[in-house]
Amino acid sequence: MLDGRYSAFSKDPNTFTLPGFMLGGESGPGPRGFALGESELNFSSNVDQWLYAAATIAFEREGDVSVEEAFVQTTSLPWGLTAKAGRFFGAFGYLNSKHRHVWDFADVPLPYQAFLGGQFGDDGVEVRWVAPTDLFLEVGGGASRGDAFPAGGAANRGVGAWNLFAHVGDDINESSSYRIGAALLQARAHDRSSDGDANLFTGVSNTGIFDAVYTWAPNGNPVETNLKLQAEYFLRQERGMFNAADFINHEQGFYAQAVYQFMPRWRVGLRYDRVFAEPIEPSFAGTTLDNMSHVPKRYAAMMDYSTSEFGRFRLQYNRDESRPNNDIDHQVIVQYTVSFGAHPAHAY
Repeated sequence: MLDGRYSAFSKDPNTFTLPGFMLGGESGPGPRGFALGESELNFSSNVDQWLYAAATIAFEREGDVSVEEAFVQTTSLPWGLTAKAGRFFGAFGYLNSKHRHVWDFADVPLPYQAFLGGQFGDDGVEVRWVAPTDLFLEVGGGASRGDAFPAGGAANRGVGAWNLFAHVGDDINESSSYRIGAALLQARAHDRSSDGDANLFTGVSNTGIFDAVYTWAPNGNPVETNLKLQAEYFLRQERGMFNAADFINHEQGFYAQAVYQFMPRWRVGLRYDRVFAEPIEPSFAGTTLDNMSHVPKRYAAMMDYSTSEFGRFRLQYNRDESRPNNDIDHQVIVQYTVSFGAHPAHAY
């Protein structure tokens, strides 16, 4: 998969901040101007009648190469069970487990930046169970090393994060369907910094995620027109030590988006993001935890054209109100994503 873009920002992207939030991972709008995005090389195959394996190698703009995913997954366990082990994006939340080339917008919503550092991917294990019912019901959970934000430092002897999730879905009629989910991610951090600054957090981070997706296509055929509504709500409590002082914090955030294909190959979309942190004690004023009485939010609109299911060109505008003092960042992104070679069908 190849990804490239041109980005124009009215504010310096290096000064991006979300007042009240410690940031980590891949938070921020990215660089100005022309840039090669994250290109991926994917390998996947059935190993035998019991196992499936996949690996995704990511090539960054700066020339860095990393293993984004590399896992083995069972295919023939009884009683509707599936197990996965290796490095992968966790199945909690709706967007977290999906690769960038299937995102409906060129960037990740603000809550994912604030709460998961973009996406939560780590080394670990995950188990799922699908109920033998007409109604789709899936429950699961996992444990991981704890290197990825909001964890940090491979806490607790190399097991520093745990998650539980449940998904329910069904067809409403021949033209529409839904899926809703809930998840809990608990992560332990040791001397976790905020984008490399001097502020350090040691403690426990508990994040709850609630997601809902609705899809519509006339008579179940999405080729001509289709509609997708998607939303996720985040709640987080962090408790521990911040710069050697006792600390407890509560944060919330959500995004809601609608994407409509109004004719073959053409889509338009709207998205609204918002995150907010509770006011902190005066002793933390001036630190990254100070929300400055500001609620970061962003409005986004996009239009894209697909040459086929393998190629897409996108134009996106963001009105980013993340910075305090009514310092608005007008952002324009032109993006292409191209996939070549065989690849599995995209999940719901």
